[in-house]
Amino acid sequence: MTMRQTRYLVVGSSHAAIEAVSAIRMHDAEGSLTVATRDRHLPYSPTVLPYVVSGRSSSAQVLLRDAAYFAERNIDYRQGQALVAVRPTEHVAQLDGAAGGELRYEKLLLATGASPIVPPIPGIEKVEYHVLRTLDDAVGLNRAIGTARRAVVLGAGLVGMHAAENLAKAGANVTIVEMADQLCAGYFDRTAATLIEKAFTDHGATIRTGRRVVGLAPSGHGAILTLDNGDSLEADLLLVATGVRPELGYLANSGILADKGILVDDSMQTNVADVWAAGDCAQARSFYSDAKVMNAILPDAAEQGRIAGMAMAGDPGLRRYPGGVPLNTYHFFGRHAISVGNSRQPEHAQVETRFDEKTGRYLRACFLDGRLVCIHGVNEFFDGGVMAQLILRRVDLDPVRERFVAKPMVVGRELMSQLWR
Repeated sequence: MTMRQTRYLVVGSSHAAIEAVSAIRMHDAEGSLTVATRDRHLPYSPTVLPYVVSGRSSSAQVLLRDAAYFAERNIDYRQGQALVAVRPTEHVAQLDGAAGGELRYEKLLLATGASPIVPPIPGIEKVEYHVLRTLDDAVGLNRAIGTARRAVVLGAGLVGMHAAENLAKAGANVTIVEMADQLCAGYFDRTAATLIEKAFTDHGATIRTGRRVVGLAPSGHGAILTLDNGDSLEADLLLVATGVRPELGYLANSGILADKGILVDDSMQTNVADVWAAGDCAQARSFYSDAKVMNAILPDAAEQGRIAGMAMAGDPGLRRYPGGVPLNTYHFFGRHAISVGNSRQPEHAQVETRFDEKTGRYLRACFLDGRLVCIHGVNEFFDGGVMAQLILRRVDLDPVRERFVAKPMVVGRELMSQLWR
């Protein structure tokens, strides 16, 4: 039997994969292109899953692309076919599923995303719990929320906090358990975290920071959790939201180098010829140093995917990856928060803060040699994309710093109207 072949093989179906496909087709409208994904759905964004959990959106309303998109561009879209193995010396990928098998490629992009981390808590294998990473996860959690009365969320990152809000709004008694000594520690400082925490406690949630779950046991229709200080919690709904990491078992014996993720250069190419990686499975250069980091956020995944697709297609307009700058926006109980840049304050940074206790508006900006390195705020209005560009372009803000801190939205857009050409 003749082995099936494709010029371009993209494995994955979220933002990095979709941007790569678009970039490839912009330069090469005819080359055979296959997209294979372990997901059984058409492409969707993980960022919309909280809306499925809350019931504000149905699973049919959150798709990034429909079947017609792939048909019109002569793209072979394969659902439910996970990557099992890669043999780069032969340019062969092994896919599972009923219609899987071996596929020979000329150019390969690994955009396989990441999966939830399930911590090795004693007894966790004996209880029912939810995670939230896929559309099926969101649908399942939506169904469970309707009957939940006592819910425990493990992890106070944005995924866990979104779910906790939906549970509280549905009338559940919600407890958030977080190992760090504050909420959202990867994005905000303590002042911002305190404002977020108050919004949750005002809506009946209980916050247990600085605590770990050391044991789980089944109890009726739920679970009993034992904390490291000896306290016990009962839950009829348990959500594990303790982070994600790539599943890279398919790299075994491939020669493709990986650390926490697949190591890539500034064109998203791996150490192996004709293989690229992008998105949540890729470990690329940080903007702040030459260290390679995981930067699992939507804007970065899209940028990496676009770069990889252009490189694969040989597009002469390719611009190399400038390095990752974290950017996260968060809406909660009618409020909003945004964080752009490195959440850790650099040594010798000049820090400017502004806080109005009456309105709950808070801004914190860090500068190094007059250049913005990070900014975050609660109930403060500024454009995250503009802030990221000011950081990436190393714009000297010293001449306007006082005005910038007072009105970051206005001054940021003024500056970019002059620079974004």
